Amino acid sequence: MNEAARAWVRLPSGRRLDLLAPTPFDWTDEDLALGLARTFRWGGHSAWPQPLSVAQHALTVLALRRTRTRHGLDAAREMRELLHDAEEGLINFDCISPLKPFLGEGFSALSERLTQTVATRYRLPAWTVEEKRAHKSADVAAAAAEAVHVAGWTPVEVRETLGIAGPILARDPLAARYAEQPWRPWAPDVAAARFLEELSALQARRDHRPGVSEA
Repeated sequence: MNEAARAWVRLPSGRRLDLLAPTPFDWTDEDLALGLARTFRWGGHSAWPQPLSVAQHALTVLALRRTRTRHGLDAAREMRELLHDAEEGLINFDCISPLKPFLGEGFSALSERLTQTVATRYRLPAWTVEEKRAHKSADVAAAAAEAVHVAGWTPVEVRETLGIAGPILARDPLAARYAEQPWRPWAPDVAAARFLEELSALQARRDHRPGVSEA
């Protein structure tokens, strides 16, 4: 087999995703939900019996943005929050910060190409400077809370190692909605189902139609 010539991966739906030349038609919503649910944050390390998925993180960031936005976000902008790490689910890799400097420009270009393809597929609006700042604040707050409540870091380590000076969230913004133990990572099948449900609802809201996942 000529593995050097292969740049595609086969997804659960059977579709092929060409990592070097992705198109918006290379995956289904179910593929993306599964990929994000099976991609783990913090290098897969966790103080719980199982690691935290990027899918659960994405829902956390969306929940934070909803509570922090005075007049609410429209469906397209909420979808942009939910999909802010979507490319990680397509390659099943969430790179931890210490590794990023070693991956080089090629990997950065690949990630950016996938990010742009996701934006095209889901018709996501471009970030404004203010929106990006608000998103980053929620993303960092989620990361700090995950570090302490999921990965077992101390608040001092979060401040001194991660450089996050703000207070650590005590309340899990997803716990009440899903009747879960606060900050406990969900099983991949649960995370996938909840992510897909949210994505389908947002697409239906944006398009003013009944929520159905895309085949």
